[in-house]
Amino acid sequence: MATSQHQLEWRGQKVVDPSGSKVGTLDEIYFDADTDRPEWAAVKTGMFGSHLSFVPLAGASSDGDEVRVAYEKAQIKDAPHADADEQLSSDDEDRLYRHYGVGGSEPSGEGRAPVGRDVSGPTTDEAMTRSEEELDVSTSRRTAGTARLRKFVDTENVSQTVSLERESARVTREPITGANRDAAMDGPEISTEEHEVTLTSEEPVVEKRTVAKEQVGMGKETVTEDREVSEDLRKERIDVEGDVRR
Repeated sequence: MATSQHQLEWRGQKVVDPSGSKVGTLDEIYFDADTDRPEWAAVKTGMFGSHLSFVPLAGASSDGDEVRVAYEKAQIKDAPHADADEQLSSDDEDRLYRHYGVGGSEPSGEGRAPVGRDVSGPTTDEAMTRSEEELDVSTSRRTAGTARLRKFVDTENVSQTVSLERESARVTREPITGANRDAAMDGPEISTEEHEVTLTSEEPVVEKRTVAKEQVGMGKETVTEDREVSEDLRKERIDVEGDVRR
């Protein structure tokens, strides 16, 4: 059994529950005002040790650099709040006694349930609570990637058929008649002459123009998908032993 002096040396050590789960750090030992014996351990719990929880020292033991108490982590963290003064008030102690189900300052037999003997820890009440873990799934938002629009210039060869006109010379021959004789005979009887006709033709003229075809933008939409998550959950099981009517 640990002595009072030995228990005072527990200050600053890690506190664990019966299953080995870390509860916090033992900050201070509180003594019973009547017996002057160590009664309560003030344990710093929560993030950065910002919360102080009180747990009975009954059934606690030290193993190296950690103190193992007789109460589960969840029960310790749910303990009633008590001001961390030099000593606990009687009201604070009464609330803590009732929370942990141990004897306190109340007179014997007045308002306290019968107690039994718990072979695995300190004296508790006549029943035990069965608890189990439940899955509590929430969501958090994180960056999953990025999307962007980029524009490039591609070159494409396009062919198109164009109808082109051109002129060509055509020789016409007309017999001399009374109607055209004067015009035909106007000039020397025998001569050397040239007659020239200018011919024209169309050539393709290619021009390019820029035409706006469409606008391409980018927005966001939310798509919902189902994803299965799994986790190992612990649950307590209570077995009945001995000659008990079920």
